[in-house]
Amino acid sequence: MIPPLLAAGLVYASGLALAACGITMIYMCTRTFNFAHANMATWGAYTVYTCLMFWKGLPYAYWPLAFLVGAVLGAVCYYTINGPLLRRKASDVTLMMSTLGYDLVLLSIVGMYVEFFERTYHPPMTPRMASLSAYDVKILGMPAAAIISPILAVGLVAGLYIFMTKAKFGIALRATVENPDLAGVVGINSDRVYLASWIIGGGLASLGGAVMAMAVTVNIVFGMTAIVPMFASSILGGLHSVYGAVLGGMVVGLAEYGITYLLSLWLGGMVHAYRAVIPLMIMAATLMAFPRGLAGVPWGKLLGRLRALTGGLGGVAPRGAGGEK
Repeated sequence: MIPPLLAAGLVYASGLALAACGITMIYMCTRTFNFAHANMATWGAYTVYTCLMFWKGLPYAYWPLAFLVGAVLGAVCYYTINGPLLRRKASDVTLMMSTLGYDLVLLSIVGMYVEFFERTYHPPMTPRMASLSAYDVKILGMPAAAIISPILAVGLVAGLYIFMTKAKFGIALRATVENPDLAGVVGINSDRVYLASWIIGGGLASLGGAVMAMAVTVNIVFGMTAIVPMFASSILGGLHSVYGAVLGGMVVGLAEYGITYLLSLWLGGMVHAYRAVIPLMIMAATLMAFPRGLAGVPWGKLLGRLRALTGGLGGVAPRGAGGEK
């Protein structure tokens, strides 16, 4: 049985992996860093919270609805903001800043929702500081989220891999990512591909927020505090690999909790206040050491050199051996 803090870290890392996968998906297809990802995640968390307040049950039953809410938010962003700008050949900076404006709109709506909820229903657990882990159950002495969340993250990535390699539309999506102009020549509707990327990316953002809410306290600025770890995960994994983004999310999330846990054993609980520094350090180190992320590292060449080096060292006979006179 793992310590409760590390169990929470596993849940948090799984949510980060899903959200980072959404960031990478949108960037690969539309060259847009989606800063609205922050509050899409908040919307996902509050979707599950609202359902629990009215209908009770387990949080996992409402995760599909959280994904659907995020998918709708992504579609709205594409139809109203990102799509028109892409058709006008807007710059990458303009695309990025437009999502920041959308993010502020979503943040404002969350603030109004929380205020309305508190004034109208007076729930026993205030939405300003909501803890969804209170609705979790135990499996083998561990929170169920610590088992279900990693399975969900790996399963969705496997499903996305099958979709992008086997399904006709998934192959069209990959072709558009690789060469948009050539994809248009062969008859692929790039507008549908871009819309699909926003739907999938938005859904993963909200689902990731709902998963992370099982490990951390949800408040109005929940997404704003999670945006840095999300982007750190995406950059670490590689901005051109959705599978690398999932790996990056797991590494960043587990590093946040794991390093904090180890330092707290040595320095005390005061180190928890500085946990947010860890993703920033990982992101800075990644950009300096291998800017293309884990997916851009030539692992085959590195392993080949390592084998050659170890083989060469193993094959060197010591002086005076092998019949040397």
